[in-house]
Amino acid sequence: MVRSFSGMASSADCGLVKDDPILYRARVAPDRRALFEVATGRQLTYTELDVRIARCAGFLRAMLGAQWDGARVAMLARNSMDSLVLAFACQRAGAIYVPLNWRLNAAELRPILADCTPALLVHDEEFSAVVASLADADPEMAVIATADGPGGFAARIEANLPGEPVPVDADQPCVLLYTSGTTGQPKGVIITRSNAFFAAVNFSFVGEIGPGSVALCDLPFFHTIGLIAVARTTLMLGGTLVVSDRFTPARTLAALADRQRAITHYFAVPQIALALRGDPAYSAAALSGLHALFVGGAPLTQALIESYLGDGVALVNGYGMSEAGTVLHVPIDRRAVQDNPGSVGLPAPLLDIRIVGEEGSDVGEGEIGELWLRGPAVAPGYWNKPEETAAAFTEGWYRTGDLGRREANGFYRIVDRLKDMYISGGENVYPAEVEAALASHPDILDVAVVGIPDTRWGECGVAYVVQRPGAAATGEEIAGHCAARLAAFKRPARILFIESIPRTASGKVQKHVLRRLHSDETLQRQA
Repeated sequence: MVRSFSGMASSADCGLVKDDPILYRARVAPDRRALFEVATGRQLTYTELDVRIARCAGFLRAMLGAQWDGARVAMLARNSMDSLVLAFACQRAGAIYVPLNWRLNAAELRPILADCTPALLVHDEEFSAVVASLADADPEMAVIATADGPGGFAARIEANLPGEPVPVDADQPCVLLYTSGTTGQPKGVIITRSNAFFAAVNFSFVGEIGPGSVALCDLPFFHTIGLIAVARTTLMLGGTLVVSDRFTPARTLAALADRQRAITHYFAVPQIALALRGDPAYSAAALSGLHALFVGGAPLTQALIESYLGDGVALVNGYGMSEAGTVLHVPIDRRAVQDNPGSVGLPAPLLDIRIVGEEGSDVGEGEIGELWLRGPAVAPGYWNKPEETAAAFTEGWYRTGDLGRREANGFYRIVDRLKDMYISGGENVYPAEVEAALASHPDILDVAVVGIPDTRWGECGVAYVVQRPGAAATGEEIAGHCAARLAAFKRPARILFIESIPRTASGKVQKHVLRRLHSDETLQRQA
């Protein structure tokens, strides 16, 4: 069941126009550059983008016929201008855009398609083999490749007359974003037209986005950071979006260093920020034109923050999710970044936040509790998931499942996932704290800690460690490093070396995968 928020402004109250923001920008700044595509060098003005979206909307209406209202249109493709064209065209045509994670295999995509039942699937040729193996998922689902030529997606857009925006209520879904699955079970987050609008407004405030902004996006459009925070916000505010189909450190650094391109905003997950600094092409000068380098999706190490600050770059940390968009962000201010290490900042303007304890009441300043959110950017629920929706949304509040605290200066910190916390010897252990201590070891490149059952203590921690190239720290050495920084009950009982930490596209650790690895290893030892 989809739940709506009490007190949320209706579409009439908000004064939202029924069409998308591109139509407005095409009216007021028709010749301003809207998009530039790194892979092809193609670019579109707002007028050209508006016409292309209109033709695509006409194509969708012609293809979907009487079934256009609320029909799902899925896309399995890397970032491109036409990915955004299809997203906005779905909104104009009254359909629902479903960007699929192209990192998933057919077995992982199959339940998502079964859940959203798209009438149309558009895909890159790169993923043709995966799509072919999904052909029997829904015999009625039409499939179109983005390939050039008469039957390709681009040609079909060009062959259609522009379609007029259809009148759809602002509280109706326009996007389904399937969660990255840190628990192993992706859910389709319902993003309404109103949600998308206010999520973009929130990021425009915290990111200081405006008509003069030029944002580079190589984070995938199947995630809220790429599709909503970066792409939609930049276009809604009349800036220029530089679309990259993939992240490669050297190419991204070249784009950031290009003074003619004049990129002002770049959003990364911590692994990307780390990869940029580790690339031979890295230089502080390449990033000197940035207003800020935004980071989210996973915890930041203090060493990484300080390394960028030393180069004069504000590495601005934040916190958000598919269900709410941008939630918290450190102000774009060197002093704020320096004085609040590890913080995720202050609340976005159009958002209410509570920190709720185990008894269901708000906790005091500095105390740990679950973050609850409310506001017009917060999603109404999950597609076809009434029980999950009822569990996550309580009287208009979204229960994030993340533990955090509010400090005296009003800044917030995320302590850990509620489900990731474990109890060892009667004491609460937050893996994020243990991971931060481990990450400060110079030989450790990446780390994740999970709680596992223990006959003596109830639960204990297992640390999965990725060493830096050429490093040779032993488990005993790392254990000693922990002993100097953590109480005994917080120290991991086991330290296991691993080639890479399994992560989602947004950089979050898939701890259910690590727990399964531990279970499999335990069974093998018992056998």
